[in-house]
Amino acid sequence: MTDPEHPRRHPLEARIPPPVVALAVGVAMWAAHRLALGAPAPDGRRTLVAGGLFALALLVVFSAVMTFARSRTSFDPHHPESATALVRSGIFRVSRNPMYLSMALALLGWAVRLGRPWFVVGPVVFVLYLTRFQIRPEERALAEKFGPAYEDYRRSTRRWL
Repeated sequence: MTDPEHPRRHPLEARIPPPVVALAVGVAMWAAHRLALGAPAPDGRRTLVAGGLFALALLVVFSAVMTFARSRTSFDPHHPESATALVRSGIFRVSRNPMYLSMALALLGWAVRLGRPWFVVGPVVFVLYLTRFQIRPEERALAEKFGPAYEDYRRSTRRWL
């Protein structure tokens, strides 16, 4: 019987570091691209859009890291309970998960660069996986640690965008 106060955790919850998940998805996208017959030739517009998405991803992650550093709190994805502050300023006013958002943007840029519309499945898989196995466990830990303040933040700021 499961205790409702402490639901059983899935073995994948907060186990695989999000950058590793993003890298695995990116490598899978590249492998699919290499295996595809008649892969699209490089295109200047795709390269420009992909570069813009990569630049946006870097801007978002840099902003998030700097905001966390100013708040002097941990951003260890394996131990969200070690956070010492609920960060709601800067980029965290727009997204509760800007670091993960930056990885999704980079994967979207990679999909654009590879040139196959169906490669958008890669970033979608990343978002779905992270939401289930990383973000929801983090949200439970933060709700437990910060209580009503976190619930207010959760209601006022979107998970992704």
